[in-house]
This record gives sequence, C-alpha cells and structure tokens, in this order.
Amino acid sequence: MNFIIWRLVKIVLSLFVIITITFAGMKFIPGDPFSDEQQLPPEVHRALRAHYGLENPWYVQYANYLIALTKGDLGPSFRQTGRSVNAIIATSFPVSACLGLQALVVAFSLGVLIGSISALYFTRWQDHVLTTLMILGISLPSFLLAGLLQFTFAVKWGWFPVARWGTWMQTVLPVISLSIMPMAFIARQVRSNLIGVLKQNYIRTAYSKGLKVRSVIVRHALKNALAPLFSYFGQLTANILVGSFVVEKIFGIPGLGQWFVMSISNRDYTVITGITLFYSVILLTLLFVADLMYALCDPRVKQHTLKAA
Repeated sequence: MNFIIWRLVKIVLSLFVIITITFAGMKFIPGDPFSDEQQLPPEVHRALRAHYGLENPWYVQYANYLIALTKGDLGPSFRQTGRSVNAIIATSFPVSACLGLQALVVAFSLGVLIGSISALYFTRWQDHVLTTLMILGISLPSFLLAGLLQFTFAVKWGWFPVARWGTWMQTVLPVISLSIMPMAFIARQVRSNLIGVLKQNYIRTAYSKGLKVRSVIVRHALKNALAPLFSYFGQLTANILVGSFVVEKIFGIPGLGQWFVMSISNRDYTVITGITLFYSVILLTLLFVADLMYALCDPRVKQHTLKAA
C-alpha cells in the first residue's frame, strides 16, 4: 500500500510541475493568440485579451487556471471560436488512441517475433541481418520514415492513399511510421533477454525431458524474457504518442497531434497546455501501471523504491 501511495504522490507532484512549466512557457512566447489577426483594430485586440483574461497579472491567470482544473475545465480555445479544449480532446483523442493502439499492437507483435527469431539464430546470418534492421529501425525518426513511406508507396507507386483518415487503407502508412521504432526497440530487448534465458539450467532441463523447441520457447523461455518489458511499457507508449504529433500532421489525421502542432503556430495557449496536461496524465498513469505490474512480478522493485523514498 505504501508503494502505491508513494507512486500516486509522485504523479500529483509531477503533474503540478508540468502544469507550472507549461503555463510559464506560454508566457515567454512572443505575441498572443490574436497577434496574427490582420487589420485587427487595437480596441478589438484589447477587448479580446480582456475577455479571455489575458490582461490580468500572470499570477491571477495561473490561479484561475488551477481553480478551473479542479473542476475539470481546461478552458476555451482562443482561436477556435465556440470550442473548448475539453471538446477538442473529446473529439480528437479517439482518433489518436486508435492510431496509437494499432501501432502498439503491431510493434509488440512483430517485435517479439523478430527478437525471438534473432535469439534462436544467435551469431548466425539471420541474427546479423535482423540486428542490423533493429539498429536501423531505432535510428530512423518516425517523421522521416513517414515522409519516405508517403512518397514511395502513395505518391510514386500509388498503393495507398497519400493522407487523411477513415478507411483501413489510410491507416497502413501512419501505423507503420509509428510502429517501426518501438518495434525495433522491443525486438532488441526480447533478443537480449531471450539469449540470457536460454542459457538457464531450467531450459536445459526442459530440453532434456524431450520437449520440443517451440514448447520450450513459448511455455518457459519467452514468458520470462518478456517480464522485463513491463518497465519499458510507459517509455514505448510515450514514444508512440510523441511521434504521433508529427505523423498526424504529415498524413492529415484529425487527431490530437495535429491540433497540438497547429495550436503552437497559432499560440493557442489553452489548447497547448490542455493537450500537454492530458497526455501527461495518460503517460504518468501508464508508467504507474507498468511499475505496479513489474513490482507484482518482482517484489524487489517495490522494496527498492520504498527504501529510495
């Protein structure tokens, strides 16, 4: 119980720091959300700033924002007339979640498969080829891969739609763009863990009992090799979510990533802060779940955390 309480306290403190830093960062951005409005009369500009409370001192704005957060209100969008940040998240997040979930499933499934094959053919040519592909996958940024896939398979060959979202054909290239890096990371971890597990005595005992290779790998070796991946679950999800910001913009996907990129260029403070906070809650929650699952699998992790606290 102390382990869970300590983790929850860390989540609350982390969210407070994230909110404070993001809010302060918005104040250092030159101009305001209405600076780009062409031929906007000064009196109208002042009226807009007063309407949204931007004329108040920063500490008053910060206090009002914290009070609104306690009610679950992320504020109105400055550039999308009549729309709140809550409404933008409610309509856009399902698209981002669908994209991220597909990418995570593809990354995990193929990563485990490729890592297992590489470990079984350790030091052979298959292992060397797959290891090279893993390194390439980890090194290649998702936005660069997205551009290459879009140009090759959509523009040049016409196999898939160039952009937009709605049909399964339109999901293929974005999912591949997001899943390659985490897939390579998972494959590398599975390979390393499985090589170590296959050298254990209980694996030799299983072979000596006449069990087939497939049975030994699936029933004994692989489940122990996958256990350490729990500690990387939050990081993998973070990579996919952050990568989706640019990928959604490249493929014209109406998710939160596209809204976030657009809000930065528009200086839409509340949308930037709201999406940052929303993603932070998701990531910190996933990290908490991953730590909890890992602690249940290995009680030493829980004891080490409590001692460090």
